[in-house]
Amino acid sequence: MTPLHLRRAAVAVSAALLPLALAACSSDSEDSSSGSAASAARTSPSAAASGSMNMNEPFGTACSSVPKNGAGSFAGMAKDPVATAASHNLALSTLVTAVKKAGLVDTLNNAQNITVFAPTDDAFAKIPQADLDKLLADKEQLTKVLTYHVVGQKLAPQQLDKGSFVTLAKSELTTSGSDMAYTVNDTSKVVCGNVPTANATVYIVDTVLMPPQ
Repeated sequence: MTPLHLRRAAVAVSAALLPLALAACSSDSEDSSSGSAASAARTSPSAAASGSMNMNEPFGTACSSVPKNGAGSFAGMAKDPVATAASHNLALSTLVTAVKKAGLVDTLNNAQNITVFAPTDDAFAKIPQADLDKLLADKEQLTKVLTYHVVGQKLAPQQLDKGSFVTLAKSELTTSGSDMAYTVNDTSKVVCGNVPTANATVYIVDTVLMPPQ
């Protein structure tokens, strides 16, 4: 075979191999892209899980009973000062009655940037009826008990992990817990927390807090 024929054969072989080389490169690129997509897919659930733990929103098992719309909804309560907002929540009717008997409606509604630990009706029901009637009839003691549920600053959930706070009753209460599961004074559990009102953050609790004697 002449040199000219050899050069022509080499060119022909190169032309035949070029598509195969290009296909291999394309396959490597696709594999790399696929790997990146798979890696992103593996990290997405973690990011989603992280996003689902939104500590800026109300949390807790009892939050599911809050109406979706109206004055008693989270959006509705956020528009009203705390005593008024509580009056729209059917689970807080005993607390609202107690606040009225103590003459604290204006005090709570006019305060700024406070935190209220609000006992449910079931929490008040744990108190023997005779003792509860006596408490409701004693304005001085009732005021002391109710103001013990109020801290003069807004508390974020993270501050409850291991907290100690002076209340408006001038007595201290403590909080503990994590991951949106919190307890006050080691006895009262937060059942719906981080509820916004116009002037306060509310943590609804399942046991009435009694100030130290």
